[in-house]
Amino acid sequence: MTSTPISELVLLKAHELADCIRLRQVSCREVMQAYLSHIERFNPWVNALISLQAPEDLLAQADQRDAELASGLYRGWMHGLPHAIKDLSLTRGIRTTFGSPLFEDFLPDRDGIMCERIKAAGAIIIGKTNTPEFGLGSQTYNPLFGATGCAYDPSKTAGGSSGGAASALAMHLVPVADGSDMMGSLRNPAAFNNVFGFRPSQGRVPFDDSADLFIDQLGYEGPMGRCVRDAALLLSVQAGADARAPLSIAESGAAFAAPLERDFSGIRLGWLGDFNGYLPMEKGILDLCQKAFTDFESLGCSIEPASVDFAPEQLWNSWRTLRHWMVAGSLGGAYANPSQRARLKEEACWEVENGLRLSASDVFAASVARSHWYRAISKLFERFDYLLLPTAQVFPFDKNLPWPTSIEGVSMDTYHRWMEVVIPGTLSGCPVANVQVGFNRNGLPMGLQIIGKHQADFAVLQLAHAYEQASRWFERCPSPLLK
Repeated sequence: MTSTPISELVLLKAHELADCIRLRQVSCREVMQAYLSHIERFNPWVNALISLQAPEDLLAQADQRDAELASGLYRGWMHGLPHAIKDLSLTRGIRTTFGSPLFEDFLPDRDGIMCERIKAAGAIIIGKTNTPEFGLGSQTYNPLFGATGCAYDPSKTAGGSSGGAASALAMHLVPVADGSDMMGSLRNPAAFNNVFGFRPSQGRVPFDDSADLFIDQLGYEGPMGRCVRDAALLLSVQAGADARAPLSIAESGAAFAAPLERDFSGIRLGWLGDFNGYLPMEKGILDLCQKAFTDFESLGCSIEPASVDFAPEQLWNSWRTLRHWMVAGSLGGAYANPSQRARLKEEACWEVENGLRLSASDVFAASVARSHWYRAISKLFERFDYLLLPTAQVFPFDKNLPWPTSIEGVSMDTYHRWMEVVIPGTLSGCPVANVQVGFNRNGLPMGLQIIGKHQADFAVLQLAHAYEQASRWFERCPSPLLK
């Protein structure tokens, strides 16, 4: 590792860098040059960024942004910021592979709504962030680009499916990052890389990349940041109603750019833990999460054990049915074609095969169970203002291991059972954040989920911000690869 100093520009928080550009204290070209140099130096360690665009083209776009500023045109807080879009989201003219050999050379002819908005806010798209094949599995690897390493130990996984985004953030390869989350994909990688991740409320960020606009409501896009303020600002760009997404929430995203400070005296937090022993947890995870209670209490919060009147196995069965159904709907055509099926990973085929066995009644029953879960968690919110539980059931593991087959001697019966802890948040449709809680004795990070009430996204960001000011995990513990 060279001892060449890291540019101060890439070490700035995204909102700080944005202010420097807006005030013309630094040019967009200088910012782009600093990031491209940093990416060349550090991306090979973690393999987080893929499909990088030609430097001369990116510098030309930076010059254009500088010319706009000189003429009085300021596009928004992301003006001139380098940005990489997750490789599950459409980017016009930039390769979008979904991590699959089936889309190795796919060049979309349009941007998804999120990418369209990020561009409109002034960002320059430098490439994509790595993801597992079709986003399946909380471990970022695929046959096109390989595996993405954790920013705190590149021999370990960065998590997934937004693993490339989280690792890139922690390595300062991008100022802020987008991702998507069906089964913890904005939460698990954030925990594994000591950054902040936020899964917004269902409908908060409009999404039209899917063929279905009404039923496909398990996964959606959201922000990540090295600090909560940066993620909230990105959400202010991503969020807001769009007629192309009929179930999008009819509120402007502008509110998320407001100050996050708030008094939390008397706020009640419910600790769900491991669901009364139901969820196996690697040793050390519960202890780290519970040590974080001190920081919440310093804000004036009270924390009590909480239990919800709902059988967790029923929640898992609902999840599996709905997931099988959705994946069979999106990948069923590829599976039906023998030559394409041969290029799908085993877990994708397994999802489709289980989905094809389902009846309409099976799917309806799973949706009813999900509805009962929403009612149960809403009842719990009559007692608590927020709910807490770990973000993952294991610490980052060997990136050459597809998935953990057991946790503390308990066998995992599917490729994603080891991440069951994120299902309560996913199926609630409520806003969920990952905040950092520290490291185990091997220096591997972990996080804690904060679940908020229905559509109380800003309130979750406010609590996460207050906790961040008390704990300051990212500021105190940067990636050792950068030293």
